[in-house]
Amino acid sequence: MSADDIQVVLAMALYFVVVLAVGFFYLKKSNASSENYFLGGRGLGPWLTALSAEASDMSGWLLMGLPGIAYFTGASDAMWTAIGLAIGTYLNWKFVAKRLRKYSEVAGNAITLPDFFSNRFHDSKRVLMSVAALIILLFFCIYCGSCFVTCGKLFATLFGLDYTTMMILGALVVFVYTFVGGYLSVCTTDLIQGTIMICALVIV
Repeated sequence: MSADDIQVVLAMALYFVVVLAVGFFYLKKSNASSENYFLGGRGLGPWLTALSAEASDMSGWLLMGLPGIAYFTGASDAMWTAIGLAIGTYLNWKFVAKRLRKYSEVAGNAITLPDFFSNRFHDSKRVLMSVAALIILLFFCIYCGSCFVTCGKLFATLFGLDYTTMMILGALVVFVYTFVGGYLSVCTTDLIQGTIMICALVIV
């Protein structure tokens, strides 16, 4: 690797250390209760929550997937994809998020979406909860896998590092700070990542 590559790798290593430190910083607070762990005590503001959600949703796709679509299919396809997702995201935050936020407390102080659906529709047999949990588990496993693949391909392509090793390392770092610090650490690291993404998009 060249000197520039080494500097980038060191910067990424520093980033890994920072996000892990964030996870351990929120260890005590997040583990005070289930509500703190899963929802940050319901105390996070809308802007931080929105930035966290979009940083998680748009990370690898926005910086690698969308340019890939533009390269292989043309800018028009990528543009319409971005427009459709932007409209869908806006409508979700406009009509769903606020109502879901309020009613989740009314519906038995639901912490997760399966909890909410079960309480909202009085599903005493927990069938709806089980189905919702399985759907989330299936599709989020696929989504998380694609994010880890992005991490592995990034390091393998730019620095010639082993793809599998870097994919596992990226997954391990995410798992540790999420498991240790809960929702608060996830939102804080997403804030850091979102800021980096915005700066990269503006500068590049």
